[in-house]
Amino acid sequence: MAEPDLQIDDEIDDDIELDQPRLKLVRTALDERDSMALDDLLEPLHGADIADILEQITELERATLIELWSGNIDGEILSELDESLREEILAALPAEDVADAVRELDTDDVVDLIENLDDQTQAGAILGALTDIDRVAVEQALTYPEYSAGRLMQREVVVAPSFWNVGQAIDHLRTAEDLPEQFYHVILVDPRMRPVGHVTLGKLLATARDVPLSDIEEESFRTFEVTDPESEVAYAFNQYHLISAAVTDADDRLLGVITIDDAIRILDEEAEEDILRLAGVDAEESLSNKTLGVVRRRFPWLAVNLVTAILASMVISQFEAVLTQIVALAVLMPIVASMGGNAGTQSLTVAVRALATRDLTGANVWRIIRREVMAGAINGLAFAAIMSVVGIIWFDSLMLGAVIAVAMVINMIVAGLAGVGIPVVLEKVGIDPALASGAFVTTVTDIVGFFAFLGLAALWLL
Repeated sequence: MAEPDLQIDDEIDDDIELDQPRLKLVRTALDERDSMALDDLLEPLHGADIADILEQITELERATLIELWSGNIDGEILSELDESLREEILAALPAEDVADAVRELDTDDVVDLIENLDDQTQAGAILGALTDIDRVAVEQALTYPEYSAGRLMQREVVVAPSFWNVGQAIDHLRTAEDLPEQFYHVILVDPRMRPVGHVTLGKLLATARDVPLSDIEEESFRTFEVTDPESEVAYAFNQYHLISAAVTDADDRLLGVITIDDAIRILDEEAEEDILRLAGVDAEESLSNKTLGVVRRRFPWLAVNLVTAILASMVISQFEAVLTQIVALAVLMPIVASMGGNAGTQSLTVAVRALATRDLTGANVWRIIRREVMAGAINGLAFAAIMSVVGIIWFDSLMLGAVIAVAMVINMIVAGLAGVGIPVVLEKVGIDPALASGAFVTTVTDIVGFFAFLGLAALWLL
């Protein structure tokens, strides 16, 4: 078994994260059923990197890895796994390994694990592995609305009475047996367990013992109600640079705390969803999905695109006589449509992201629309000049160059207007702009581009 060790040392650095040479060696070790080489490869990796390996190998290889690896699929790895793979991994693990893994997790991670499981038997087994206190906390969290602060929070909270001084708080932290492994603030509460402020650990340790905790409270203190949408929570964390925030019930009593790692995860998920939806792809799709699942998710929006393409073709059919007489139009027509589509996509992407981050509001929407229209007009004029020359040189026709130039300007202006206007309108009527805007913008730019180009050709060239 010394040979694989030598190969590992030669090809990869054990102190770095997952890389392609390591992944290749992992697959080789699995093929050869070499458990010692597999242990050497996986031992230095972070849980997130092991999760990446599990996502990149085949189902059969995953089963072999679980069988051969002397380490355990712990809570950290489970929490990093793609949701579509968790059920498969949990089903392959021995019951005692599942129990050990979930006991390592904070309650918010257990909630995230359970809420995405379709197999209720697995969910019941996970709940059964928890302590009574944690199980009650998780079950309560699952009663809160999906995608709410209640699902996001963890119940492991460090609190101190607001009338304590620094010395009392430090003595409490040193003697407490149930502190979370990681925390950033000590939350100050009144006698009714209502949060009134928080103190950072750094300031706590740097302040004299006799100073009241109320004198060193952070100004950034904010609370969220348990039913607040997680998107609102993530936005506040990003906007106000929060590290953690208390979560309260309807009576303002402390229930738990949300930490920065959870907020970052939500922000990442929302950004990923926006990117996928802009391409007409379901937000739940991942590289681990089966073929039929991919087809099922993509088919509806491909069908919508087919309808929009038919609409554009119907516009072209109205100018059949023009195309028959002037074949050059068929050559130049895709240029007008594609330039408008690309310009519209640029404006659309900026608008959708600005809506997601709340930078695009009713207060500045008209200014942004004017900016995009002006940008479209200027770009349109620049490319119109280029295409007019191309039209004249290519087809030896001054009027054809003028037709494509004017059509280019019109379509670029409309693209800028549609790229911002359509997502804003869709949001106003309650439709996700990231999901639906792309098809509408493409339809508008195609129809306007074809109509302007062919219509002008019919007027000026015939």
